[in-house]
Amino acid sequence: MESISGALGPLFLLILLGAALGFKRWPSDTFWPHMERLIYFVLFPAMLVSTLATADVSQVPVGRLALVLLSAIALFGFLLWRLRGWLRLSPAEFTSVFQGAVRFNTYVGVAGAAALHGSAGATTAAVAVALMVPVVNVMCVASFVAAGTLGNTSIGKSMMALIKNPLILACLLGISLNLSGVGLPGWRQNTVELLGRAALPLGLVAVGVALRPAALLRVDRGVMATNSVKLVLMPALVLGLAWLLGLDVVSRDVALLFAALPTATSAYILARQLGGDAELMAAIITGQTLLAMLTLPFWLQLGG
Repeated sequence: MESISGALGPLFLLILLGAALGFKRWPSDTFWPHMERLIYFVLFPAMLVSTLATADVSQVPVGRLALVLLSAIALFGFLLWRLRGWLRLSPAEFTSVFQGAVRFNTYVGVAGAAALHGSAGATTAAVAVALMVPVVNVMCVASFVAAGTLGNTSIGKSMMALIKNPLILACLLGISLNLSGVGLPGWRQNTVELLGRAALPLGLVAVGVALRPAALLRVDRGVMATNSVKLVLMPALVLGLAWLLGLDVVSRDVALLFAALPTATSAYILARQLGGDAELMAAIITGQTLLAMLTLPFWLQLGG
């Protein structure tokens, strides 16, 4: 437990630093939205490209990893739709609960995997991102369409935003460079790696800045349902599947880590743009991020 806490502790401290900066509104209210765009569109894609383009992906059991992670996401996404009437949530509330249950914070996931298992963890995490990001984004946009919350936002615009997702494009580029044997020759590798190194610490601070402590006052059946799925049921199922399929230690830890991650802070933006309940989304993001500081070490200790 001490090694797990030692690996994840600095990550949580960076998130808390970001929360303090956000509370103090330092350096300004307009600074962090621009920084988040830089991280999302430049730094984090650079990290994914540099990792996937040069990694020995043959060491990652891609098929079994995909089966463990994607089957768990698909199962709980389906169950939430089946239980929608029982939860008695409005369409806008349901889309936020759905996002809270199936989305994951990539910054915390990749940083945690690298902290736990070094370059092997980072490589496996990059593969997990490549597998999960397209599927999760399609599921979330589909939930807005099916719930009827899009309003004036056309399905075409939503799908175009999905196609232009920088994380999806970065994964495709990195995998293409790897499979083609081109890689990142010469100065390109060092340049892209330097950009990528800035992504995780800044991304973790940005996660903290995005937290809304006042939103914690909202505790209802939607919050309880999505937190139960994301922080308890999802990791329990993934851990069972990982043991059943015989994943190696690194792949098992990364799968469990991604299953137990809090939801993505970008879910708040999607909720605002596509007609979700943004305030409920803020409560879910904040609550899950803080609770994950307790649940993540627990699940990793139980798994290993």
